[in-house]
Parts: sequence; structure tokens; C-alpha cells
Amino acid sequence: MSERRFNPAVADARWQAVWDERESFRAGARPGAPKSYVLEMFPYPSGRIHIGHVRNYSMGDVLARFRRMRGHDVLHPMGWDAFGMPAENAAMEKGVHPGAWTRSNIQAMKAQLKRLGFALDWSRELATCEPDYYGQEQALFLDLYEAGLVYRKESAVNWDPVDMTVLANEQVIDGRGWRSGALVEKRKLSQWFLKITDFADDLLAGLGDLDKWPDKVRLMQENWIGKSVGLQFSFALETPVEGIERLEVFSTRPDTIFGASFAAIAADHPIALALAQQDADLAAFAEECRRTGTAAAEVETQEKKGYDTGLSVVHPFDPDWKLPLFVANFVLMDYGTGAVMGVPAHDQRDLDFARKYMLPVERVVAPAGEESAPIHDEAYTGPGKLVNSRFLDGMAVEAAKTEVIARAEAGGWGKGTTVWRLRDWGVSRQRYWGTPIPFIHCAGCGVVPVPKDQLPVVLPEDVSFDTPGNPLDRHPTWKHVDCPRCGKAAVRETDTLDTFVDSSWYFIRFASQPSDKPFDREEAESWLPVGQYIGGIEHAILHLLYARFWTRALNHIQKIGITEPFESLFTQGMVTHETYQAPDGRWLSPEEVVRREGAYFVDGTGEAVTLGRVVKMSKSKKNVVDPDEIIQRYGADAVRWFMLSDSPPERDLPWTEAGIDGAWRFVNRLWRIFGKVTETGNGAIDKALDRKLHQTIDGVARDVEALAFNKAVAKIYELANAIEKADPSASRADAIRTLALLVAPMTPHLAEEAWAEMGGEGLIADAMWPVVDPALLVEDEVTIAVQVQGKLRDTLTVAKGTDKATLEALALAAPNVVRTLDGAAPKKVIVVPDRLVNVVI
Repeated sequence: MSERRFNPAVADARWQAVWDERESFRAGARPGAPKSYVLEMFPYPSGRIHIGHVRNYSMGDVLARFRRMRGHDVLHPMGWDAFGMPAENAAMEKGVHPGAWTRSNIQAMKAQLKRLGFALDWSRELATCEPDYYGQEQALFLDLYEAGLVYRKESAVNWDPVDMTVLANEQVIDGRGWRSGALVEKRKLSQWFLKITDFADDLLAGLGDLDKWPDKVRLMQENWIGKSVGLQFSFALETPVEGIERLEVFSTRPDTIFGASFAAIAADHPIALALAQQDADLAAFAEECRRTGTAAAEVETQEKKGYDTGLSVVHPFDPDWKLPLFVANFVLMDYGTGAVMGVPAHDQRDLDFARKYMLPVERVVAPAGEESAPIHDEAYTGPGKLVNSRFLDGMAVEAAKTEVIARAEAGGWGKGTTVWRLRDWGVSRQRYWGTPIPFIHCAGCGVVPVPKDQLPVVLPEDVSFDTPGNPLDRHPTWKHVDCPRCGKAAVRETDTLDTFVDSSWYFIRFASQPSDKPFDREEAESWLPVGQYIGGIEHAILHLLYARFWTRALNHIQKIGITEPFESLFTQGMVTHETYQAPDGRWLSPEEVVRREGAYFVDGTGEAVTLGRVVKMSKSKKNVVDPDEIIQRYGADAVRWFMLSDSPPERDLPWTEAGIDGAWRFVNRLWRIFGKVTETGNGAIDKALDRKLHQTIDGVARDVEALAFNKAVAKIYELANAIEKADPSASRADAIRTLALLVAPMTPHLAEEAWAEMGGEGLIADAMWPVVDPALLVEDEVTIAVQVQGKLRDTLTVAKGTDKATLEALALAAPNVVRTLDGAAPKKVIVVPDRLVNVVI
């Protein structure tokens, strides 16, 4: 074994076939064993896995294999987040059906994952685009509807004019659709909503118990939920409009009420709508406001514009103080009351607006010594005492808030209120490739749920993408159906569910997959919550918050007994690569570039290449590495080893040829070490190696559990060094066999091949983790530094706790010390037990 190189092409295929044949990683095969659920966020079937997938799944795979070796019954499944716009885009661009495109991609990506040897339970594979999955999702949606957690209303929405669908606020990035990049518009549509706001307080409180989640993710969710305590109050309108006499507003800063210089309302506020009927200019301004998105990020960054209605509101503390009323593009009807109090000195948005329309800016909060300091281009939002605020002057901010709320409640014009940034989840999407929303619209009966015995509502196959928009809406037969209540002609709901609904409960379906219901509660709860969840931090809000809500909603209707879906969350870093540009500015792939004498050139033409920054791999910059090519060249284990070894897993990992070459060399080094298992020596025990071996067993186990894979790798390197440097007359067989067990979760094909040639019993995938001898974890020998006049001259290896007299005698007899003294008698010998001996002459 040691005289030939490891052949991954043969070993990988051999052991993958054996694992498949024996169903080695099937969950539920160890009755009575502790259960462990390891899950990586399932992929969208785009057609090919990328190196980022490989890193993500390698981490989960090591943990899953390790826990099997520790005796656990492990659930480590894989599936496909298969609905969504890319499939419809492919249908339009390539003339293929979204289903055919998606299922073909699934087969290709599944084959790629299998080539990496991941210990996955493929018997539980699911795809969200299949009726046996989304039909059960429809059943759950109807359950939530019956419980009052689903409703339909007309609402202002973010409309993507390219993808022709509604987007959630979270899916609008800098005012553009997260997939199409198109500028998002504001429209009013009848939409289906889930009442996530009913769980806002619980979702926020639950973050405190997620001590195995990254602090950054918990903070992101806390900010998104956005709990604010303030004052809900009303201004009296100086002149009523259409019978409306008061303007309701909410403020988190009631302490600043004496700094107010205007009030503003949304373009769709009832007052604005009434005024616009008689004011063409206001109607035009309102229409301009509706053409902008509703996402918070866009509202904050767009130019602040307003329309002076000519009306005024009366300050609640002074009937002679009138504030002008504007319609403003930064006020949204769906946020709060659709009206705000403008305090320019202490809110940047209000300050920008006030400067534009030449409104007063009055400081009412100031730190010590700045009571008279003017406000220039930046609003003051820091701490301080109240100034220019009549009876509030001199109070701290919190005390002033309390005082204003108390007076408002006593006067009957306001009350202290808690509000949330979180809004109900709009789940309607105007597209074909998604879960059909199971409702029917009847002229006589209204909106009627599809009876459960008629589920699933299956997507029709015969659809056309020749024109933009939702093919379901123009399907000649599918949408026409009899009303299940009255039997008269009716039409199906043609909107489909947001794909984030699909990923909000898939982890439960992995745990239990009966054919007649979404899941069996007892079986699901035997696995849940997910013990270790792994995925990118980009899903901190979009996916993770929705999954937490969905689990709570199912708990609320007594479908499941847990409230948190993921006990421990790990967010891995990205895989990065340097970038290359040709002289004409186009991006080049790594395959198009050659390196000579430290410089880079275009392969074939010899043109000089500009080396760019190391950034996340992306198709746009062409700095991607094809996993298939790397696996073909180096084998699965070298790729896995590199993914685990070169960087802490929470940090970005720069991909380099030197790095993968180094991983391949170490795989072969391990192979050579395994080949020495029969070199038994004379049977003596190398105590140092034995101690190192057990320290490594213990340390690697701790590191893998902590997902500190790079630290575990470092310990394995040290053990390999120790084995190679061990006393050749002593037996190394036990250490070598144990080394194979330690690397089995990381390089499983190499380990299986070595285990078989060593004559190991069964598969190493089924073997138990080696047992640690606790006595060998304690160091019983120490190295003593021996100095003469403070300079190191020699070292001693002695039993820990050796007495001073013995240490002094050993030091004075050390050859280098004898030579240095050259017959001179020492004046003094300083002994520090277990550390050093210093001879003074």
C-alpha cells in the first residue's frame, strides 16, 4: 500500500457504491440510540453545485459522520428548494418547461453531490416542486387559514415589472428586485398574508434562548422585528377634511414634541385621497409617489419630496401653534398610521425635508454645554437634556418621554403604545412555478377554501411563456372550476405562494414523511429541533425568521410541540478567488489565465492580465472553480480536506491552486502512513506517541463538535508528524489504525480504502470513535530549561514534580553545562520546579 499513490478515481467510486448498496446513512437504523439531526440549508437546483456548496456540505458531513461514530442515530438529509423565478426565466429564454428544467438540474446536482461522498440519507430526498410536497403545504396553509392566521386584503405592494410579481420588502435591495435588478414599483393588489405580527413579541423574546446562534444573526432579527415603545396621539386638524377632524400619528420620540415643525401623511392616506379629488397637482404627486418602492431601504435613501396641502394641524400642547401638513413620499400608509410628526433637529429624514422646504429647525435635546448649539446638516440623535421644551426643560430623554405620555393620556389625546417594524408576510406571487394557493373565487360564496380531499391542487403542465405575466391567469381550463359550496362556475386562485413558504417547514418534512398528512407529530418531534443547522448569513431574515414563525404557527394550532426549529446555527464563510481582467476589461476565468515568473497572461495570446481583488466566486466575474474538474483531478477527499483545513469555517476561504495541491499531498502522505501499519517493530510502546495519540483523539472530538474543523485538521497534522518521527523499534500499528478512524469523517474514501487493506472489521463508516484513556491526557513529564547565567544551554525531560535537589544534580551533570562551567564551581543554582534551572557562576 505504501509504495503506490492513492487512486481516488477507483476508491471514490468503490466506496460510494458500497455505501449506497448498504444504505449506510439511512436514519432510524439505530433504535434506542441518541438522535442527532444535522442539516445544511437545501440548495436551489440551478444546474450545478459550486464550491460554496462543497464547503457548506463538507462541514455538515463531517459532523454527521462523526456523530454516527459516537453512536448516534443521525438524520442528515438532502432535498431541493425547487420552485422560483429562475425556472420560469429559463422557460422563456430557452423554450423549456420549468418542471423539465428543474428536474434535469436536480439529477445533475445529485450526481455531483454523490461524487463527493456525502453521508446523506437519500431515502428522504424531497423537492418542493413535487405535488407530494406542495400538496401537504397546501393542507397546512388551509389549517392556518382555519385558525385565523391567513387572510386576504388589498395592499400596497412592491411590484417587479420585469419578473411581473410581488416582492416582500426583504426581497427589495436598494430599490430593485433581488433577482431581476429592476426598479421596483408600488401597486395596490389583493394579496394573501400570514399573520406573522401575531407572533412578533414571542419571536423577539425567543431570540434570548438561542444561545447557540451567532450574535450577529440574532441582532439582525431583533432589528427587523423592531419593537418600539412610544406615543400614539392625534393632532386636531385646523380645517376638517371630509368629516375627518383629527390626524393620528405615532412617535417613538414624544420627548421631542416641542421640536415639531410639520406633519406629513402618505399619498394614500384618506386625507390625501380626499384632497386629491379636487387638486390635480396633488393627484399627480401622489401618482409619482406610487411609482416608487415600499422597501424601507429605498424610502430612506430616495430624495425627500413633499406637497404642501395648505392645511395645518394644531399642536396638542398649544392651541395657537399651527404646523403645516404635507403629503410626503417617505411616509407609507402601511407603516404605522400613515402619518408622522416631523422633528427636523433630531431625525435626519425630517431635517433633509425641512431644509428643502425651508421649515423651522429647533433643537430640543442637547448634551451638556451645547444647549444653544445650532443644528446644521446633521440631526442630533444622541443623549442629553431637554431644552426649548417648556415644562420638559432640564429632563433627561426617558423622563421626558414618560412625562409627555402621562399628560397625553390624562388629556385624552394620546396613549403609550408599543409598535413593531415587522409587517404581516405577504405570500402571494403572480407566477406559475410555485405552490398554487388552495382557494376558489365564487361570485356567490366569495373566497372558498379548496376541500382537503381535493388536494393537491396540481399545477397544469400545458402552459405557455410566450408573453410576460402569470400563465395560470390565462390558462383556458385549469382555473375554471365549480364552487365546492354552491356548485356554480367559479375560478381558482391563480397566485402561487412565495417560495420562502416552501423552505419554512421542509426540515419538518425531512423528519417525517407520511403520504396522508404533512408529518407525523410524534415522529417529527423525535428528531426536532434540528440539532445543527448550517448555512449562509444572507438568510438571517428571509429564511430563518420565516421558519421560526412557521414553527410557532404550527405549534399554535397544536400540530407540533416545538417553537424553535433550529437549536444551533452556524453561518459559514464564503469561498473566494482572485479575479483576472484582460486588457480590454473583460473578466477572465482561471482556465483562461497562465502564470509565468510571477506575472499573469491570457492563455494562448500572451496578453498581460490584470490581477484583481480576491472576492466571492461569481459567474459575473468568472472567478469560479468547477468542482467536477477539481474532483476529477484530485479526488473528493482532497477537495474536502482543503475546505476544512485552510481557514476557520466562519471566515471566508480563499481558493488557491497551492492550497488544493497541499491537500492532495497530505492525502497521499496519509496513504503512505497507513501502508506502514504492518511495520510492527519489537512490540515496545512509544510512550510519547501513545500520549500524543490520546490527546489527539480527545482534541479532534472537541474541535469537530465545536465545528472548529481547521483546529481538528491541525491536530491531525501533528499526530501524523508524531507517527513518522516515533521510535522505529516501537509498534505504531495502533496509532496508525486510530489515525484512520480520526480522518474518516473528513476523508472517508481514503479511510475506507485504508481500513479495508488494514483488515479492519466492517466499514470504517460504521466503526466507533476511538476511546480515550483519561490518564494519558494528563502530562506526567515536563521539559526543564537549563540556563547558565540566564542563557539556555540544555534541556531536561523529567517526571513532573521532580524535587529541587534532583533537578539541580541533573542540570549540573548536563553535558553542555559541564562544558560551559569548565571546572568552575557555581556560586548559586536557582531551581523553579517543573520549569527551569539557572546556574550562576
